[in-house]
Amino acid sequence: MEIIRFIKNWTLPIAMLSGVAGYFIYVNIPFLEPTHSWVNQAVNFIQPTLIFMMLFLSFCKVNLHDLRPCRWHLWLLLIQGISFAILGGVLILFRNLPGRILLEGAMVCLICPTATAGAVVTQKLGGNAAHITTYTILINLAAAVLIPLIVPLVHPHPGLTFGNSSALILGKVFPLLLCPFIAAILIRYLLPKFHTLLAHYHELAFYMWAVALSLAIAVTVKSIVHSKINILYQSGLAVISLISCIIQFYAGKKIGKIYNDQISAGQSLGQKNTVFAIWMGYTFFTPVTAIAGGFYSVWHNLFNSWQLYRRRKRITDDNLKQKN
Repeated sequence: MEIIRFIKNWTLPIAMLSGVAGYFIYVNIPFLEPTHSWVNQAVNFIQPTLIFMMLFLSFCKVNLHDLRPCRWHLWLLLIQGISFAILGGVLILFRNLPGRILLEGAMVCLICPTATAGAVVTQKLGGNAAHITTYTILINLAAAVLIPLIVPLVHPHPGLTFGNSSALILGKVFPLLLCPFIAAILIRYLLPKFHTLLAHYHELAFYMWAVALSLAIAVTVKSIVHSKINILYQSGLAVISLISCIIQFYAGKKIGKIYNDQISAGQSLGQKNTVFAIWMGYTFFTPVTAIAGGFYSVWHNLFNSWQLYRRRKRITDDNLKQKN
């Protein structure tokens, strides 16, 4: 029982360490080398499947009538949009700016939409899953407009127009976000008894996310290990992504506190869809820039682990006070 309790309490750090250790163990077993391409394909299938299932279970707990814009949504959209535009403007004005890759990395971290799994962690922390789900939809729409408008001026790509860039972004994120949402709504109204049963198992979504996180960390480690840029730039991108993570969690929580929704706002701005960030780096900037998204994945999951520890400790302390 102690082992099970330990695993439940430290799920995220265990998942992250499993991803790192799993990658290095796997690639260093010679007779498994022929399976590398098959495993890559399997991961590309398993990750979105897990995300779909965990979002579906989370959305079964969300009431459709609760999905409405909040005042803090506007402030967070402005923070992401304006900071992204300001950094883009600096890079457009100063084409030969030293270390521009670092600012590009910051742009990726700042405009990146909220993680599709954000609702899972928000529920676990005691926040409002409906509010973060609404913001996730809004920021994906905003990113689909802002990225094609600004990035071609910062980092021109022949053939990438506003229209096809927007279509690329929407095609990347919206099927995985909307399909489980629609499925949960249909189940709610067509099979209410089954929906009630599923709602009791929404905690399972957290553990599905832990498996998806382990795979994401393994992919992140792979991208960092195989990167051909020097350690100085890698370290710089690690620092830039850490600063971006701290600022966004801090700003989100500060604004959320004003509207009595600190957890949901903090997770909305701080917890990112880092798979999208890595893809955005490769597609619209350079493979080097994509590393910023990989490092951000580490930072925001470490912070989430700490938040979950703090909440668990607070609940334990409150229970002890009640007993005494």
